[in-house]
Order: sequence, then structure tokens, then C-alpha cells
Amino acid sequence: MRDAFAHIGGYLATGLREVTTDLAALDGSGWWAVVVSYEGKVTCARFGDVRRAPLPRPAGPWRGPAPGAWRSSLDQARYELGVQRIRDYIEQGEVYQANLCRVLSALPGRPADPLALAVRLAKGNPAPYAAVIDIPALAVVSASPELFLSRRGDVIESRPIKGTGVTAADLLEKDYPENLMIVDLVRNDLGRVARVGSVSVPSLFEIEEHPGLVHLVSTVRARLAEGVGWPELFAATFPPGSVTGAPKSSAVRVINELEPEPRGPYCGAVGWVDADRREAALAVGIRTFWIEHDTIRFGTGAGITWGSDPRLEWLETELKAARLIGLASGNGPESTGPESTGSEA
Repeated sequence: MRDAFAHIGGYLATGLREVTTDLAALDGSGWWAVVVSYEGKVTCARFGDVRRAPLPRPAGPWRGPAPGAWRSSLDQARYELGVQRIRDYIEQGEVYQANLCRVLSALPGRPADPLALAVRLAKGNPAPYAAVIDIPALAVVSASPELFLSRRGDVIESRPIKGTGVTAADLLEKDYPENLMIVDLVRNDLGRVARVGSVSVPSLFEIEEHPGLVHLVSTVRARLAEGVGWPELFAATFPPGSVTGAPKSSAVRVINELEPEPRGPYCGAVGWVDADRREAALAVGIRTFWIEHDTIRFGTGAGITWGSDPRLEWLETELKAARLIGLASGNGPESTGPESTGSEA
């Protein structure tokens, strides 16, 4: 059995002390690695030895699945049909926007080493919220570019992403109102637990460059009301608005209808909480792999609005997946992805 560890935000955490499903533990003491699945399964792991350090060296190189071995929970035809179904719901006034996702899965060439995959992603796809968490019964490797929640004392910040292209010129007209809808949703979510009048939007429609693509990003900030802890904060804001839709309750219902497999850590929250310093950084679990029962999984999706073209939304999910699936496939150093990640499960 591998020794439990986490590497998140430049911190290397070892010496696992406890694992709990109680978010209230994050209001106590200690440094915690946190994974909350999209479905709400909470895993909080407290480590005793936490220090600034680079990723350790893995025991050996990553040995991933063959590029053609990946299977998708939705093939292209079923995904495009789902996009059209969401457009029907929009026409009927049920929802304004919903995120439609699919889960890719494959069997690695040999028992998967999360650390080896994390090192591979760090070289080929560095990300601001990169994380690897390897504890009993849970292994997650994330290259997330999106901040779900950061905390500095009582100041909370979220940076939702809506809008993706190869370059800024590829961003579509529909991306801007879609981003604004999610900003309003996040403002409303944070407003439920914030001091009155403290919710603000310091930046709107920033273009961020990441390996192989660009994102449209906005920032929402607030101060927590007195007595609000992590359970209340999650109850108000989870799942993240950028990976559900608006209104959130309607979008979640549509997602549950159209997606055939659970998302797991994908579209959940992955990050760290320092309870003693009252600081934290939790990413949205996108660009995220997780390993369970000898299977490696990865999710990809797109936000659907009335202006969505089903084929273009499918291609957006391909774009988001191609680089990461390419890095996780095969044995060599190349980052070339498979021609398609759309095989039917």
C-alpha cells in the first residue's frame, strides 16, 4: 500500500492523521486536503506534516491507457441529442443554461500511480490549482484552472469560468451572457451567507490563457456573516454554479436526467483548508482524473444555452479533454492526444 499524501498549492502533506466526512471539522484545527464529489460525498483528510515542497519523484514513469482505449459515457450522437434537449427545456422556460458533461474511462496499462500522473501533468499542462491527493480509497489528480472558493479570514472569493476557445478570437457571442448568468448565480449563492452589502464583482470577463486554450473568467467576492462555517458555506454554494447552470435547482434536475453516469470528483471541489490560519483554496474539480477500482476516469463538458450549436458544444468537450487525455495516454513524453475521445461506453 502506498503512503498517503497530498500535494496542493505548493504544499506537500504527509503523515495522515484522520479522514472524516464532516465538513465541520474544517472549522476546527489542522491542515486538510478536501475532495467533495459532485454528488456531495465529502472526504476531508488531516495531515500532520505539511511543508512547502515540490512534487516528489515517483517510483517510476507514468504508464497510461492506450490513446484509443478511452470510452465515453455519452457518444457524439447522444451528447448532441442532450444539447438539443436542454435547448428544448430553455424554450419551455425550465432553465436558462445547463452544463452537460460526459465521463471518459479506461484501464491503465498497469496499476496506476497518481503521483506519476501528477508529475506528467505538471510538465505538460501546468495549472493554477493543480492537486494530487492519494489516501486510502481515494486517488484524485487535478489540473484545474478554476477557483471554486478561496478563503482569507472572513473574505471568500470565487472565480467562475464560462467561455472556452483555442484563442480569444474563438470565444463566441453567447459566452459573455453565459458567463454573466453564472456570475449572478454565484453572487446569489454567496449572498446567502455573506454580510449584507459585502458581495462584489471585482472583475468581469477577463481572458485567461492556459495550455492549449483560453477561458473567460470573472471574480465574485464577499465577506462571511458572523457564525458561518464550512457546512453553511457549502450548503449555500455547492455544487459550483459554473458546472451546473441557472437556475441551479432546475439545471441539476436536467443534468440528472441526461447524464448516465455520476460525475464523482469531477465538477466537485478539490483543494486544501488550513483551519488554524482560516485560509483555503478549493478548485472546481474540472480537468480532473480519479482512480477507482483499477479504472481511471476523466470528465469533460460544456455550458449549454439557447444559442448553443450541438456539434460545436461536442467539439468544446473534445477541446477541453484532448490535451489532458493525451498526457494520460501511453508511456512516452509526448502530449499528443487521441484523435477522438468520443467512443461510446
